[in-house]
Amino acid sequence: MAAPSGFELGTDGPKVILAGLDGSDSSWRATAYAAGLARRQGSLLAVAYIQPVLAAATALAGAVVEETTQEIADELLAALREAEHRVRGVWRVDWQFLTVRGDPYTGLAKLADELRADAVVVGASEQAGHKVIGSVAVRLVKAGRWPVTVVP
Repeated sequence: MAAPSGFELGTDGPKVILAGLDGSDSSWRATAYAAGLARRQGSLLAVAYIQPVLAAATALAGAVVEETTQEIADELLAALREAEHRVRGVWRVDWQFLTVRGDPYTGLAKLADELRADAVVVGASEQAGHKVIGSVAVRLVKAGRWPVTVVP
């Protein structure tokens, strides 16, 4: 019996899992969870930090703000490398770190589309205001373009 049209032999399972990392405890848990999924599935783990673009009131301090958000990105990358080094003897996962400027939802959605991510993993919001206006996780789920896992 012939394989159904459109089926790609040997490519079952997710190829790319995107994890959002902003340095919060829940985003670190989400990244660890995504790393476990990627390891078990043989997927690429793409870890993304979206550098916030601040309001116009801080536009005059633009260079300082940009430098600060880049420092955060550098610190997250260093922490990821350290974590990889600690677990290297136990297991390994192929990963890459990506950072773009923008709001978290738009940045993650754009990267998920560009990477053709099979899944997006994010931490639950730790900010009280998100109960009213909606968190990044809720917005990603509502977009309905990828399976989204929200890690507490």
